[in-house]
Amino acid sequence: MNVLLWVVQSLLAAAFLAVGAMKIFRNRTELAATFGWVEQFSDLSVKAIGALDVLVGFGLVLPCVTDIAPTLVPWAALGGIALAGGGSVVHLRRSETQLAAVNVLYIALLALIAWGRFGPYAY
Repeated sequence: MNVLLWVVQSLLAAAFLAVGAMKIFRNRTELAATFGWVEQFSDLSVKAIGALDVLVGFGLVLPCVTDIAPTLVPWAALGGIALAGGGSVVHLRRSETQLAAVNVLYIALLALIAWGRFGPYAY
């Protein structure tokens, strides 16, 4: 189970880091082609969401890899759940049910990490 948690943590970290970096380093016009919802948010909001995505991505693996405060991993998973939950709401309001379903999958995987790392497979 520990190996499964590591695999899920690593994959989700890569996803959060990639998407977060895109939100931080691309302008809204470029992002609008990929993420239609950015038109409804300010530049600062999009950059802030990107920064939170990056923090979750780093938080899922970096504390364990460096062995500095590994108890932060499940907290990062909870932060990711909050972000994905907010994303689901935005996608559902825009009638983007497939994108909302992807966020629900992220929520399920992040909940697995939080359960495992808070509980029986803590560091």
